[in-house]
Amino acid sequence: MRSFSEIETTVKRATRAIGFSWGISEEVGKNVRLLEMFGLPGIKNINQYYKIYKISNFEDIREFSKSNSPKGHYCPILSGINFLDQSSVVSKFVDLEISNIAFPLLFISFVSRASEVVGKRIFLKMDDKEFLFNFNQSIYSNYLSGEILEKSERINLSFLENKDTFNDDEWTELYKLSEKTYVEETDSLKKTAAGAGLTDND
Repeated sequence: MRSFSEIETTVKRATRAIGFSWGISEEVGKNVRLLEMFGLPGIKNINQYYKIYKISNFEDIREFSKSNSPKGHYCPILSGINFLDQSSVVSKFVDLEISNIAFPLLFISFVSRASEVVGKRIFLKMDDKEFLFNFNQSIYSNYLSGEILEKSERINLSFLENKDTFNDDEWTELYKLSEKTYVEETDSLKKTAAGAGLTDND
């Protein structure tokens, strides 16, 4: 099994070799490493994408709006870089739609990282596939295939408001239980606690 470090380094170099800058190449290396860590086929998709990259006229989303639609297909890397850079502004849309993005798995790794940047979970629906990004810590999905996804007709994103999964009563009950671990301070504890008996001579 290839190490995640080896995956990141090789993808970074391959991305530079295909014509992207070193800065973008480093980001793509991190992203494919992330996909592989979460069990998604990053290597398969990036390898196939680079086979057609130079012979295809992919477009870029330079500035995101609530609805984004190209004449052909969007580049998942350049569009992903811009999505990450604009994530604080884009999150104010709450919901947005992207049509016709090539190799969308490469794009969603940027969405995962954006979830951490904005501090919100992001729900993404890609045709019939669903993904939930949790602050770049995990990706929940109904997509279990390890196959290449060459395109997506439509992606819908929603930035979810942070809220507890429990109510106030449940929290209060648990907090009261936790209070049983508190130890009341006594003279004996004061004498044996850390720092006890030390004299400050300054």
